[in-house]
Amino acid sequence: MMVDLLARPLADAFMQVGVYVAVLVALFGWLRWRYGDRVTDGLTRRPRLGPLIGALLGVSPGCGGAIILMPLYARGKVSFGTVVAALAATMGDSSWVIIAADPAFALKIHILLFAVGLLTGYAVDLLGVDPARSVRRAAPTRAEARSPSRTAPARAEARSRPARPAPVLPAPVLMSVAAPNRPAPAAVAAAGGLRYDRRQALAGAFWWLTTPAFLVSVPVVFHAVDPQLLRTALGGVDPYLVLGCCGTLVALLIFSAGRGRFADDTIETAQPSSLREALRHSAHEASFVTVWVAVAYLAWQIVSTTTGFDGSQLALAGVAGVVVGGLVGLIPGCAVQIVFTGIYVSGGLPMPTLVANAISQDGDALIPLAALRRGAAALATVITTIPAILVGLALLTLT
Repeated sequence: MMVDLLARPLADAFMQVGVYVAVLVALFGWLRWRYGDRVTDGLTRRPRLGPLIGALLGVSPGCGGAIILMPLYARGKVSFGTVVAALAATMGDSSWVIIAADPAFALKIHILLFAVGLLTGYAVDLLGVDPARSVRRAAPTRAEARSPSRTAPARAEARSRPARPAPVLPAPVLMSVAAPNRPAPAAVAAAGGLRYDRRQALAGAFWWLTTPAFLVSVPVVFHAVDPQLLRTALGGVDPYLVLGCCGTLVALLIFSAGRGRFADDTIETAQPSSLREALRHSAHEASFVTVWVAVAYLAWQIVSTTTGFDGSQLALAGVAGVVVGGLVGLIPGCAVQIVFTGIYVSGGLPMPTLVANAISQDGDALIPLAALRRGAAALATVITTIPAILVGLALLTLT
């Protein structure tokens, strides 16, 4: 009873989703490391293709493709329609859940996301919407921001004035003034190195565990091998259950090593500087997805087992479901969206509700945009909700 209630959902999260997410994330991480600069360079040279490339980057699984565009928009290199196209097309890290659960349906929904993102992005550009245009025009230069009160004559006088010799201080005094109450640089570097080594070690353990788990998962999940035969061959040990629970545990350790952050998706990790860094980030992203899928699976199993609730009683159907799916997509980040998608995979949500959520959600890409241009981020997430509800209602009438 406890195996079916607790261990089985934890194993399923890793064996049915986590291992496939890991392989795909690693592939896309390698592509971003190898070709990421070429994509962004071509985008800045051909601004009219912005929404098209934005939709292509956004529809790629995960958040990295959309994240790349956010600093480019803040610097005025791409249009606001390009950003909206990427945000409407992206399904964030929840796309890994759909790909692992149903690749054929995942292809269809990603084609739909690309089309919606493309049309929405070009519509925004045709209407001339760009909330950051006035901000960029009024923004002072970096030097002016540091000393706004200095006029040109004052700066010329400062340049003509002879420089004063710097006072010579004894070394102990100089060290105490330069870094009061701060740990020694060597200690700081050592602490950072220990944290980095721990993340690297956990990432290595994740990949060593993923390899045999993938080899067991493929024949079991696709019903090519009877799990009972594997259990009998190993003397009663269920490799699916053992590898699955261990994989979810390692994913939880990696998730915890990130100090409780939902993910380490940043502008830097969207364009990794080395293959090793790409693999480390891939392990973190796959672990992030695995943990939240485990939460969804475990919660659903407990609720359905203890109450008899099977999803048919859920109010998230019809017009109300589409609206709720679009509004849930307004929540930034990927955690809630992964849980929402996990409920769909478990049979608890209708397809139009999921599509509305998929178009509306912006993944982790909204977070760096909010840090750079808060008003643009707020407007973008509202804009993507409009086609989300319209497309969801259209699908509702067709199904």
